[in-house]
Amino acid sequence: MEIIQIVGLCIVTTILVVLLREDRPEIALQMSIIVGAIIFLRMIDQILAVIEYLRELSLRANINNLYISTVFKIIGIAYIAEFGSQICKDAGSHAIASKIEFGAKILILVLSLPLLMAVMDMVIRILP
Repeated sequence: MEIIQIVGLCIVTTILVVLLREDRPEIALQMSIIVGAIIFLRMIDQILAVIEYLRELSLRANINNLYISTVFKIIGIAYIAEFGSQICKDAGSHAIASKIEFGAKILILVLSLPLLMAVMDMVIRILP
């Protein structure tokens, strides 16, 4: 099971980070970032599989590709922002982490406008 490997890697890294944080905080932060990147890279295959499955479902349901790609972009922004925000929080930069989260929310809002407009058009068409 991959989750056991991921959790094991994280526990070992956490122990090392705690030990190194007092003497070499820059190395501790770099270790956290590297482990996060390793986990992300290991999950790319699963992420791509989910994306492909959802793309197939959208084709079967005859959903416009624009809407599906927008949803994927929104999910990607959310995950990347969370990853960056957690790195900043690990480094003690909570203010910068808040700025990342704010920026992500604005980008998500902008990307979601076409979806919102499509829903509003459907509601208007349904109402007499």
